[in-house]
Amino acid sequence: MPSYTFPARFEFLDEIRDMVAQVARDGGFSEKAIYSLQLAADEAASNIIEHAYDGISDASLHVSCDMQDDEILIVMRDTGKPFNPSDIKEPNLKADLSKRQIGGLGVYLMRKLMDTVHYEANAETGNLLKMTKRRE
Repeated sequence: MPSYTFPARFEFLDEIRDMVAQVARDGGFSEKAIYSLQLAADEAASNIIEHAYDGISDASLHVSCDMQDDEILIVMRDTGKPFNPSDIKEPNLKADLSKRQIGGLGVYLMRKLMDTVHYEANAETGNLLKMTKRRE
């Protein structure tokens, strides 16, 4: 199982996307599905960097990615600030761009692109995000 700890900085997003793409290709996902998996992983990592760590420059993000039968499992662990996913409102995509609320699109995309998105925060072990997608 590919598993790496990355510095929690935006310049490492390419490496996270590449890792997810490689596991997905090896697992037989289509290029279209791989793009969706990369987008979901990118949104998840970006949210952790931007919101959980919020400017902490020496933070780290642990990412693992593996195939389990016909399903890919992407796991991200961090020790940043926790959040409550139920507080994230679904964005109004029909609203005029100038009137749309800022934020929430990343969580929306993860939920739309993946089959399952599970998040839990633990004061002792940190935050855990698990996302799965079944190969079609």
